[in-house]
Amino acid sequence: MLFIIIVAFAFFATLAYSAPVVQPHSGDATFFRPAVGACGDTNTVADLVVAVSFDFFHSFGPQTNGNPICGRQIQATAPGGKTVTVTIKDKCAACAQFDIDLSPAAFDQLADRSVGRLHRVKWHLL
Repeated sequence: MLFIIIVAFAFFATLAYSAPVVQPHSGDATFFRPAVGACGDTNTVADLVVAVSFDFFHSFGPQTNGNPICGRQIQATAPGGKTVTVTIKDKCAACAQFDIDLSPAAFDQLADRSVGRLHRVKWHLL
């Protein structure tokens, strides 16, 4: 009986931990010039990559290289309905919790770069 209680507790604790990170989020989207990111990979302006906030990045673990969030994909949708799928390769120290910083190639799929910042961009992990 004790084993069943422990297994049930572990199962529900896992659900409680993972629920906030798989739900839809909304924040601002900006763009940056990728280079060697927090995940240890080198990316270019032509790659479809994203940097997530420091807080969101580290909600998956304290490490930088080898963090479980590295390589995960998100789908972002601009207020006008345009969508892009990007791979998490970096963290953004200046971003609020659910803001994202896109590579220029990724931002271009949502809006013209002259906009500079998109508000109310919805995104979720895939």
